[in-house]
Amino acid sequence: MKKMNKISLLMAGVAVALGGCTSYEIDMPANPEPPKIGNEVSANVIYQANPRFFGENNCLQGITAQLPRISGMGCDILWVMPIFEPGQLNSIGSPYCIKDFKGINPKYGNEADFSALVQDAHGRGMKVILDWVANHTSWDHPWITSYPDRYQHDADGNIVSPSGWADVAQLNFENPDTRSAMEEAMTYWVTKFGIDGFRCDFVDGVPHSFWSEVISDLKASNPDIIMLAEGASADYYTDGFTMIYDWNCPTAISGAFKGGKPAEAVKEAQEALAKVPDGKSILRYVFNHDVASENNVATMYGKWEAVPAAYVLAAMLNGTPMIYSSMDVENMSGKLSFFDYRTLTFSSALSEKYGAINDAFRNSAEVRRGVLQDFSNSSVACFMRSVPGHNLLVAVNTSDTPESVKTPIVMAGASATDMLTGSELVIPVTLDLEPYSYTIILQ
Repeated sequence: MKKMNKISLLMAGVAVALGGCTSYEIDMPANPEPPKIGNEVSANVIYQANPRFFGENNCLQGITAQLPRISGMGCDILWVMPIFEPGQLNSIGSPYCIKDFKGINPKYGNEADFSALVQDAHGRGMKVILDWVANHTSWDHPWITSYPDRYQHDADGNIVSPSGWADVAQLNFENPDTRSAMEEAMTYWVTKFGIDGFRCDFVDGVPHSFWSEVISDLKASNPDIIMLAEGASADYYTDGFTMIYDWNCPTAISGAFKGGKPAEAVKEAQEALAKVPDGKSILRYVFNHDVASENNVATMYGKWEAVPAAYVLAAMLNGTPMIYSSMDVENMSGKLSFFDYRTLTFSSALSEKYGAINDAFRNSAEVRRGVLQDFSNSSVACFMRSVPGHNLLVAVNTSDTPESVKTPIVMAGASATDMLTGSELVIPVTLDLEPYSYTIILQ
């Protein structure tokens, strides 16, 4: 396959990300002047793997077996949900109830299985981040009896739970020993297995001073370590986190697909991006493990068939997009508890759809740094980004009926490239879109 070798990217990091193959070549017109561009944009795509969706047993081997397909979708960061041995005392089955920060859940496999997963991912140019739970442990974690001072206690001296989570025990980060033990456990996975970072669960429950210290220490050995904070405050960028959450993204996009105003989803994305400093990013998604467990996945975006179209908005409105394991399965329905083991059958057809979207996302990085103009109507999310000499048009039908939207005057009648297929076209005055269809056009 040929690379899109005529797009001149302006950031070295983006240029590396664009090294992946695509099935077509675009001849970009020469710019009359250097593009006037905004902040750096992400060219990375995350795949969130819930091990319990990859087999009743040997889940890590199940993920490894799917890596050719996952990397083939253009995902270059693999986020693996907690792989650690879960607690049993007071347990409700959550993988976020950790008994041993250095032990692997035996149903998932063993150290050799995880090492093979990391090595295979690295061989495909992917990075691997582990889900990390610093705020609490299970009630049968050895620290409970050996180091009770690592936990918070009530007035009667009893170890307490975080509010609303009776299955776990709250750690005390005022104790320096707790901090050093937690950092030592995190460092273990970096040094022994060569992982590339962490998605840090419930960062709001842990002091900023801890995050700042541990991230500084981790970056001393790996300046490129990826740190994703499950939190929305821009303060976490100051702590050293690479990325925070756009909590409102799935709600805003769902609203557009369920009779709301598509322009509101565009507005929400712009407001979220406004707090992202250059060199950092924000996580955007239509499903993660929480959203999929709390909502009927078949109807959150109107119909299950609409999920790829919804993902287009998560990706092309900038940030770092994420695909959750289950989005790439046909006809999912109901609430998908991440506590359960359920082996999913992944779809090649859906994987190809996401692969095309991710190619368009990555290969449009230069133009996505341009100024955004919103042309959405009541049913179609439509927006254009521009830099001198280049225009990128994205249109998504958020309804289950055929809809149309007027093409921006500057692009109507122009020759352009369909970024999803690589074919050349003349842009019509009006874009006609089938139900839940989408188009991404580069002029």
